[in-house]
Amino acid sequence: MAAKRKQVSGQNELPLAGNQPAAGPSDVPASTPSGNGGNHVVAEVVENKTARIFDPKNREGALHARVDRGFLDYASYVIRDRAIPSLGDGLKPVQRRIMHVLHTLDDGRFIKVASVTGETMKYHPHGNASIDDAIVVLANKRYLIEGQGNFGNLFTGDPAAAPRYIECRLTELARQELFNDEITEFIPTYDGRKEEPVQLPCKLPLVLMLGAEGIAVGLSARILPHNFSELISAQIAILRNQPFKCLPDFPTGGLMDARDYQDGKGSVKVRARIKTRDDSTVVITEIPPTTTTDSLITSIEDAARKGKLKVKSINDYTSENVEIEIECPSGVDAEKMVDALYAFTDCEVTIASRIIVIRENRPVEMTVSEVLHENTLQLTAILKKELELREQKLTDELHYRTLERIFIEERIYKKIEQCKTNEAVIASVYEGFKPFKKELVREMVEADVDRLLQVRIRRISLFDIQKHREEMARTREEREQTRGHLKNLTRYVTGHLEALLAKYGPLYPRLTTKSARHEEVDAKAVAFKAFKVAYDRESGYLGYKVSGDEFRLECTKFDKLLMVFKDGTYKVCELPEKLFVGQDLFYSGLPDREKIFTCAYTDRDASYLKRFVFGGTILNKVYSCIPEKSRILFFAPDTPKTLYVRYKPAPHQKVAQQTCDPSQVEIKTPKTRGRQISIKDIASVTDQPTRGWDESAATSRILFT
Repeated sequence: MAAKRKQVSGQNELPLAGNQPAAGPSDVPASTPSGNGGNHVVAEVVENKTARIFDPKNREGALHARVDRGFLDYASYVIRDRAIPSLGDGLKPVQRRIMHVLHTLDDGRFIKVASVTGETMKYHPHGNASIDDAIVVLANKRYLIEGQGNFGNLFTGDPAAAPRYIECRLTELARQELFNDEITEFIPTYDGRKEEPVQLPCKLPLVLMLGAEGIAVGLSARILPHNFSELISAQIAILRNQPFKCLPDFPTGGLMDARDYQDGKGSVKVRARIKTRDDSTVVITEIPPTTTTDSLITSIEDAARKGKLKVKSINDYTSENVEIEIECPSGVDAEKMVDALYAFTDCEVTIASRIIVIRENRPVEMTVSEVLHENTLQLTAILKKELELREQKLTDELHYRTLERIFIEERIYKKIEQCKTNEAVIASVYEGFKPFKKELVREMVEADVDRLLQVRIRRISLFDIQKHREEMARTREEREQTRGHLKNLTRYVTGHLEALLAKYGPLYPRLTTKSARHEEVDAKAVAFKAFKVAYDRESGYLGYKVSGDEFRLECTKFDKLLMVFKDGTYKVCELPEKLFVGQDLFYSGLPDREKIFTCAYTDRDASYLKRFVFGGTILNKVYSCIPEKSRILFFAPDTPKTLYVRYKPAPHQKVAQQTCDPSQVEIKTPKTRGRQISIKDIASVTDQPTRGWDESAATSRILFT
C-alpha cells in the first residue's frame, strides 16, 4: 500500500523516504511559510501512524532516512545478487554470468580464462578479480568447467596461474543439462547493452552438488558439497516415493562422521586419513576440508610447541596426492601418535552446515530433502516444457510438410504465375488449398504462405514423394512418442535421471569415506607427558620452567597440580610455568579424587593420625586439612606399613619411642580429626627408623581405640 504523508502545519509536503530518494542537504528548503516564522514541524504519517518528526532546520532526519533506505538496499543486494546461491540453478550471479558467457562462446575448444573474464565483464558490474576466482573455483569442482593449465592445488592451497596462461571450456555435463535458450528468461544487463539469464534452466541439483559459502549482511550460508551419483539416486527415489539419505562428499576426501548432520541443519566431523608405515612413522594420505597441507603441518607444529604431542620430524611429499610423513621420537608409539593428531591438531575438524538459498527472490533456510524435492519438481517442469516445445515443433513440421506436398503435387504454384500483385499471389495460394483443408494439421496462416512462396524451383523439380512420405512417418512417430512421454511424465523423468547416472556416475565417485561414527579420542589419555615440573625450595618457585630437585613430576598439558603447605592448607591449580609458592611447600603432586593420604599432626595438647581422600576441589580455592594453628608432623600419599614416633625428652618419661600401624585408622574426609596418637610432645613421625632409633630397646605399639 502506498505510504501517505500529512502536513501538520504549513502548506508543503515532503517526499517519503522509501518511495522517493530522501532529501539531501540541498533539498531542504531554507524557509517555509508558517505562522511562526518558518519554525514549523512536519510529521511523516505512514498508514495513518506518525513515523518520524522532521524539523527542516535540523537535517538529521533526512540523513537518517537516507541511511536507513541505503542500508536496506545494500543488504538486499548483497543477499540476493552476490553472496547467496539460487535454489533453481545453484549459482551465484557471477557464476551464472560466467556459465552464460561460456555457453555463448562455446565451440568445443578451450578458451583463455582472460578472454572469458573480459566477456563476463560486459555482464558483471564488479571487478575482474571476482570473475577470475569464480572460474577457478568452478573448475576445481569438476562438474561444470574443464580447465587446462595450472588451476591451483586444493591440497596445498597453491593459487592458480594468471588468467592469461590458463584455459577453460564447458564440460559435456554442463552443455547437456544447464542450457536451453528457448525456455530461458532474459533481462537487460546492468548497462542495458546485452541480455543475461534470470536463471539457467538447470536439470541438476546443482546447489548441493557444488556446495557454497556466502557471507551477506546479517546472513551467512554454508552448503556442503554432495556426491553426484547419490543426489541423482535420491531424485529417482523421490519420483518413486522411496526413502533416501544424502551425505556430504568433499573433494579432499577424508573420513566422515555424519551422525549429527540432521539433513543439512547440523554438522559433520571429518578426519584426515592416517596410516602407520611402521612403529615410528605415520603418513597422512587425505586431509579434511577447510585445511591444506601447510595449515595442517602448522597445526601439528603448534601442538608440539605447546607440549600436546612429540614429533621428531615432518616431511611433506604432496604433489598430485597428499603425503605428509611424520616421524615419532623414540619411546612414542605410532598408534598413540595417530590418536594425538586427531585430538590436538586439524586432522579432525567439525564443519557446520546451514543451507540458505534464494527462492522466489527471497532467502530461505532449507534441508537437504527439501532442496532435492524442489530440484526434482523443477526438473520435471523443465522436461515438460521441452517436451511441449518439441511436440509443437513436430506438429509445425508435419503441417508444413503437408502444405509442401499439396503445394507441389497439386501444382498450386502454377496458379500464381498469372498473378500481378502480392495480394493476388497470397489470395491464390489460400484459394488453392481450400479443397484440401481436411488434410491439414491446422489452419493456414500468413507465415505458412510466405514459407511456401520461398520454395525454390530446384526443390519442386526434385521433389521425391516416397522420401517425403517416409519423413512424414518418422515425424509422426516422433510426435506420438513425445506425446507418450508427456502422458507418462514421471517415467520419462526417471529414465532421464537413470541415463545421467549411467553415463556420468562413474566419472564422479565418492571421495569422502562414510563411517558410522568416529571413536572419540580422550585428549587427556593421549596427551604426551612433555612437561617436567620441579620445586626449588631456595627460591620458592614451582613449575615446568623451574630447575629444582624436589617434587619432580612428568605432566601433560591437561594435568592439574595439588600443593599442600606446612600449615595444612592445600589447593589445586593449573599446570604452572613458574609460580612463586614460598618455602613452606610440604607436598606437590597430581590430584586424584580417590588417592589415600596419611597425615599426622599436632594440635594444642595432643597429636593425631588420620587417613583421608581429598575428593573434589574447586580450582585455586584454598582448603585446610588440619585444624587452625596446628602443624603437620607427617604427610605422605598412600598408607605406610609402619610409622615410627619419637617423643621429646621429658622428666620421668619412661617411653621415648613407639610405632603404630596406620592401616588401623579408617579413611575419611580431609576435615576429619583422626585418631589420637599421644598427649606427649612428639619430636618426629617417620615411615622409616630415624637416626638414633634404639633398635635394642623395647618399643611399644600404639593401639587406636
